[in-house]
Amino acid sequence: MLSRVASHIYWLGRYLERAENYARFIDVNFNLMQDLPMDLKEQWGPLVAATGDLETYKKKYVGFERHQVMFFLTFDSDNPNSMLSAVTNARENARIIRENLSKETWEKVNELYYMMQTGLEKRVWKKEDPRQFYEQVKNQILLLYGLADSTVARTEGWYFRQLGQLLERADKTSRILDVKYHILLPSVYEVGSPMDFLHWMALLKSVTGFNTYRRLYGTIDPAGIVEFMVLNKYFPRSIYYCIKEAERCLHCISGNATDGFNNSAEKAMGEMRSRMEYSEVAEVISGGLHEYLDTVQLKINHISDLIDINYFRVKENNVSQSQSQA
Repeated sequence: MLSRVASHIYWLGRYLERAENYARFIDVNFNLMQDLPMDLKEQWGPLVAATGDLETYKKKYVGFERHQVMFFLTFDSDNPNSMLSAVTNARENARIIRENLSKETWEKVNELYYMMQTGLEKRVWKKEDPRQFYEQVKNQILLLYGLADSTVARTEGWYFRQLGQLLERADKTSRILDVKYHILLPSVYEVGSPMDFLHWMALLKSVTGFNTYRRLYGTIDPAGIVEFMVLNKYFPRSIYYCIKEAERCLHCISGNATDGFNNSAEKAMGEMRSRMEYSEVAEVISGGLHEYLDTVQLKINHISDLIDINYFRVKENNVSQSQSQA
């Protein structure tokens, strides 16, 4: 496979996952606001912090009003990581490699793009209840994933898309968990309170893991939730699971049939996976959850850079496609 084609497929996976995560976060946060007491101010600032674009937001907006945050995260063209920016970039990557995609995949990506344009025209961020729009976007992206699962041959292109999707998912899981742990809870006195329960419940729902967590762990417990979202070996949105599957994708791409590594990307991925595999949640929390998650995000960015170096750059002139990262 040409490195140019591989790069576009990889970033198609990342951008679609980014848009789906944003739709998920906004929808869940909106639902959380409905459950808060009437005298408690809505908290939309943490969502901006979760995306890593807080400084970009502050340059343009004052305060964290609901309609401002929803527009910034959904439609703002000045935000390179907004849902509209992500979907536009996903569509452009798909257009460039259209001959490598199925007809159905291209049509659904196109539908997603025009769905976002319709939402912009209708100014859904100012509606009293915009949840239907975000649900539609999320379902459209999940439909794309289903099409890929059912129709795409498991060749290099499949693994590059999966690789991008998994790395983006691991990054966003780490960010939303980090924000909940350090920003959402206003006071230590609220630990264990009904308000604390609501926040943790919203966090689990943001990764569609509430029912799975209750079956595996029972009661809502911060340490249990951290273990579930970071180290669980079976939950598809846990950071460890994403890294483990991303490593498998890299091995399938390189043809590596051993447990070793063929290049620097595989080595870095293997090191990260092995450290997480033998970690315990008590060690993670005692060492500082924020510091741990910050390191996870840095490692994911480093691995993404190594994937670019090993697979996407033209070796002769060291040129690669420039893509934005959260």
